[in-house]
Amino acid sequence: MGRSLPPLQVRALNDPLQLAQVESSFTQLVTPSASHLILCSRSLSMQIYALEPSKSSHTTLAPSLLRTLKPHLTPVITIAIDSTGSLLATGSADGVIKVWDIRGGVVTHTLRGHSGVISALHFYEASKKEVERENPLKQKQKRRKDSGRDQDGMEDTVHGDMATARFRLASGGEDGKIRIWDLLKGKSIATLDSHVSVVRGLEYSSALNVLVSASRDKTAIVWDAQIWKTKRVIPILEVVEAVGFVGDSALIFTGGESGILRIWDARTGRKMAEEQAAGKEGNEIIRVFHNPAMNFLMSVHSDQSLLLHSSSLLRRNSIDDDAIANLPLIRRISGTHDEIIDLAYVTPERSLLALATNSEDIRIVSVTTETSDEPSAASGSYFGADVALLQGHEDIIICLDVDISGCWLATGAKDNTARLWKLDHGQSSYEHYATYTGHAESIGAISFAQQTSASKPSSEAALEHPPNFLITGSQDKTIKRWTITRPKSTSSNQPSSRAAFTRKAHDKDINAISINDNNTLFASASQDRTVKIWSVEEGEVQGILRGHRRGVWSVKFAPKDTPPISGDSTGPASSRRGIVLTGSGDKTVKIWNLTDYSCIRTLEGHTNSVLKVLWLSSAAVAPEDSNPTSKRPVQIASAGGDGLVKIWDANTGEVACTLDNHTDRIWALTVDPTTNTLVSGGGDSVVTFWKDTTTSTIAATAAASTARVEQEQQLMNYMHAGRYREAIVLALTLNHPARLLSLFQGVVDRSPPEEGSFSGLNAVDEVLMNLSDEQLLGLLRRLRDWNTNARTAVVAQRILNVIVRSYPAERLARLRGREWKEVMDGLRAYTERHYRRMVELVDESYLVEYTLREMEEVGFIDGEGGLGEVVMAEE
Repeated sequence: MGRSLPPLQVRALNDPLQLAQVESSFTQLVTPSASHLILCSRSLSMQIYALEPSKSSHTTLAPSLLRTLKPHLTPVITIAIDSTGSLLATGSADGVIKVWDIRGGVVTHTLRGHSGVISALHFYEASKKEVERENPLKQKQKRRKDSGRDQDGMEDTVHGDMATARFRLASGGEDGKIRIWDLLKGKSIATLDSHVSVVRGLEYSSALNVLVSASRDKTAIVWDAQIWKTKRVIPILEVVEAVGFVGDSALIFTGGESGILRIWDARTGRKMAEEQAAGKEGNEIIRVFHNPAMNFLMSVHSDQSLLLHSSSLLRRNSIDDDAIANLPLIRRISGTHDEIIDLAYVTPERSLLALATNSEDIRIVSVTTETSDEPSAASGSYFGADVALLQGHEDIIICLDVDISGCWLATGAKDNTARLWKLDHGQSSYEHYATYTGHAESIGAISFAQQTSASKPSSEAALEHPPNFLITGSQDKTIKRWTITRPKSTSSNQPSSRAAFTRKAHDKDINAISINDNNTLFASASQDRTVKIWSVEEGEVQGILRGHRRGVWSVKFAPKDTPPISGDSTGPASSRRGIVLTGSGDKTVKIWNLTDYSCIRTLEGHTNSVLKVLWLSSAAVAPEDSNPTSKRPVQIASAGGDGLVKIWDANTGEVACTLDNHTDRIWALTVDPTTNTLVSGGGDSVVTFWKDTTTSTIAATAAASTARVEQEQQLMNYMHAGRYREAIVLALTLNHPARLLSLFQGVVDRSPPEEGSFSGLNAVDEVLMNLSDEQLLGLLRRLRDWNTNARTAVVAQRILNVIVRSYPAERLARLRGREWKEVMDGLRAYTERHYRRMVELVDESYLVEYTLREMEEVGFIDGEGGLGEVVMAEE
């Protein structure tokens, strides 16, 4: 089965906030005024949404579906909207073009003429000279003047006809032909036949009165809009997918298979920008948007990313002589990406996130939550903004790791190489530092040394002193240790990249590597179901951890400040020698003691392979958690193929919580060491941030427990003092049915009952008459339970009688819902049973009365022997 399309999001380019979200489609377009959104799907339907400000928030739009139409008998390939936002043109695969009234939802024109798929559409308004030449309205006006008609009405009619007559629609098809349609006459007024391949772009310039077209035949043609003849043919030398004019100037832009935005002079056909290297494969430009009111061009690429190029250099008055520089890239917006293979926090402040998204590049995105009064979308200073793209690998990146300072990033890929990146966020510099080659197959595991050689922990010192070494593991079953050095001379581009040692480590692929805090040991996890502990200096095996029944996917050393962990059958294990955490394909998580290389505890709970494990910091406290005395348990996190993240208590082996937000397996898991914020990413292309609330939860639980004890004591005081109103309300709030029953039992058994009271005490009647809906439903729930027991049914029936007498039927009918129905059904069933029992008792009482009445007529006479004799009374 194919994957469903992700939701379509509507955003403003000058604001980072999401304005609206609707279900995705095949083709979509927004009107210039952002009043309507048109979606065309492969199911041959077209939906028109009205975009209106949301009532709940002034920063969002509320899309409302106006109508759903079936525009064509074949899928809609391209759509266009006129500058007024009132007309919509749809072009289908059967060569038919339809023009729609957006607000009315009706077809105004059906245009036929193309012999194949409609590939490009463009609305424009023709010049007055062209309209007058084709529609001699001035002569009509003169004749009307001569006939003495009303001047004002005549002028309005003439101007209206002129405005309507100026509307044109240009269409291009896969046959290479371009047709110009007069929407007033509803017919084609020109056919332009010079392209030899699919026409992909059309745009009209009112300042030059020309039309530019671009095709996959690698040319762009400028057409004279007065005589519809070729004015200039521009050889683009690449398959062109988009073309347009830069404002009212003579400059045109093109974009195509090279992924580069090029600028041309429409008058001379000369390329204005400097020559650029072609982009990578799969990064083709498929569309370019330009709004003259905004100072940028936006190119849409096939890798689902949007690039905003500054157009400030194109606003110069003189562009005749010198070539302009390449357009600066001011912002990158990544669209829907592929699976999240790995991720990590970077920078000392952990304000950025590095993502490996099943591609050759690393995406650096902002995860800072600090917002200013006016967030700058162009600068990428908001949450989720793309900050940089690290390019260099030639195949998919499988793994990454970041050093303790956050300034150095290491990546391993299927191109059999590892790369080291230097990240200087303060200077907006993200550059490649070194490449390490030597493995014969893909690198699936990589890990940094845990300490740098810098004596100062500042980011400036960390940038000057990279980590001491790097360890990689590969599918070639070997591990390599690389010594990270600085370039030997200023003329050298890269430092040396020779491995310090290479070891044949496992019998199958190596999935993960972890280095301990003092850089003396490292662990390697493999598909051969073992984890090996190595010495960093000699590269010799120190021990082997055996016990998993499937391949081991992840391994992590415990932090140095980890408290001792108690095992299932052993004493506490100290982290001095080392504690290791592993996750395996056998669905288990294991904790190992490196003192004797034994398993301390096995954690079971996942229903699929455990793909990632890590330790949560015991010292991390969120800024809002101001209770430093709260004792935090030792916690670990695991992510699995079941799409779940589980948080475990390492000492008890119990699951503290299960986090569920993914629909596919989770490949990546990382944690912010200062706040314990978890970040997970998986095969569903979703990155989820989980806030650690352990400290606040512990504090809230303790506070709730203290408050409950105080309330229970208060309840006893109310009952002792006879304050029934407070006692009943508090008992319902605390959910204490036993004490509530005891209170009602004492009221019902009161002798004698107060005069006029239904329950036995007028104060209780008054309380029962003034309950809220929630309290009333809670009391009825308790009455249902008491009514099921013959010993407590008397109390339940007495209180139920008070409720029925105190509340009208309309009030009780307001208690809607499934639970209300279940409560009433339970009350009715047992009430009917009690009623039948009472009826049976009444019937049996008649026999008792008859027997007693008959016995009153029987007497006893004592005889001499002391024995009585029965004597029947005379009638």
